Amino acid sequence: MIKLVSDTIDKFDIEYLIDWLSQSELPILTKGKITVELEKKWAEKIGTKYSVFVNSGSSAILLTLCALKEFNYLKNNKIVCPALSWATDVSIPMILGFEPFLCDCNLTDLSCDLNHLEEIFIKEDPAALILVSPLGLVPDMKLVVDLCNKYNVILLEDVCESMGSKYNQQYLGSFGFASVFSTYFGHHISTIEGGFINTNDEEFYNALLMIRSHGWDRDLNNEKKTELRERYNISNFDSLYTFYVPGLNLRSTDLQAFIGLRAIDKLDEYSRIRNENFNIYFSKIKNNDLKLKVNEKDYISNFAYPVVTKDRDLIVQKFQENNIEVRPLIAGNIANKPFWYNKYGHHEFQNANTIDKYGFYVPNHQSLTYEDVELISNIINLLK
Repeated sequence: MIKLVSDTIDKFDIEYLIDWLSQSELPILTKGKITVELEKKWAEKIGTKYSVFVNSGSSAILLTLCALKEFNYLKNNKIVCPALSWATDVSIPMILGFEPFLCDCNLTDLSCDLNHLEEIFIKEDPAALILVSPLGLVPDMKLVVDLCNKYNVILLEDVCESMGSKYNQQYLGSFGFASVFSTYFGHHISTIEGGFINTNDEEFYNALLMIRSHGWDRDLNNEKKTELRERYNISNFDSLYTFYVPGLNLRSTDLQAFIGLRAIDKLDEYSRIRNENFNIYFSKIKNNDLKLKVNEKDYISNFAYPVVTKDRDLIVQKFQENNIEVRPLIAGNIANKPFWYNKYGHHEFQNANTIDKYGFYVPNHQSLTYEDVELISNIINLLK
């Protein structure tokens, strides 16, 4: 079988983990010093000041939006979400009581259609935008940032499928007010389950730390702890169970952070392979109605290769016959999913509907061979 994804945790990682667990003194397995080390390493990798490690990419979205609401960063309750995205990019704003507006995608990099986005900005004056960069493809970040600045919209980047991708030599995830990543199995790197939030804003970073852990101050630096305890007249003893804000428990573990430290070191090589595979697909696949844009200064750390064609059903059947895994193109049009239209009714988005009806994506990962890519390309082109 040619699998859609390949595990990035190998036997050497397991052996290294066993050695760590076999120390004479058992290491702390819950969140501790290794989590802090991982967060620092990931922030430096992406090029932001701060990073917070959580238990999933979806939890990263949840924590980000909770912190924005609780600490009054938002001018209103309106948020723009891509029609082509993952479920939790939309369901979490719904659960938290946001008023979500869906934006159609484009057919060149699959992110937001910027004309439609500006229309929403003008008409609705939203507080925030969740910008998804699907499958490692690179949006026009300059135009996106300019639009958000022009209309006073907080930019939140969902980079869960785009670890290692760069716009003009700068990592995706370093452009917005905050960004979220996933380290789930099958993504560019894995901590089994996990995710990150990155930001350059110190106060927001402190907000994330408190809400991630019940609303207490234990993860804050000493200066911030002292400030809070003096403001609320809290003794050091009572601070152990003092909750300053409504909080959750979205922590991951030091065990997963230990795996993550090694995983980050693999990202450049895995991204290189994914980029090479993408370029081969791009040169070989002709039966594709997408007009993918590849700029010389951008770097595509491709998660999986997207295809849109009216031959989809026939091609999917041939993949199944050849034991090749294939999936619909992300989630298609979110507006066509019951959780959306049962609450908001049906909405028509031309490009997202096209992808919903005719789109799929095929494997790209560090274990894929040139022969695999060639076979997959030939099947898409209906040559085999």
